Amino acid sequence: MSEVELISAGTWVEVTQVVLPAGHRPETVPADTRQTDLILRVRGFLTEPARPGDQATVRTLADRLLTGLLTDPTPRFSHDFGQPVPELLEVGSEIRRELRGLLAGDGKGGQP
Repeated sequence: MSEVELISAGTWVEVTQVVLPAGHRPETVPADTRQTDLILRVRGFLTEPARPGDQATVRTLADRLLTGLLTDPTPRFSHDFGQPVPELLEVGSEIRRELRGLLAGDGKGGQP
């Protein structure tokens, strides 16, 4: 079995921290939710070398230091903004056309 690779300080990683264990969730939370830990996932730059599964401290983009279990040594953003909205795709060029016309002084908008 190979040894898990040491990740260098300064690497962008994700750490996980249990904020509230399952037994400490408030009664106002639905029963099925109360049975799970409340987890915090934070991305930041490692302050010291660590391996996945180690406790590690990261410095976030907001310059906060947070410690948790190093769970993702190569986190990625997997969200998007959905399908393009055709009307919004045309807005930028339409506004530029109108601004050119105003700057040219004709008051009607410029050429496309």
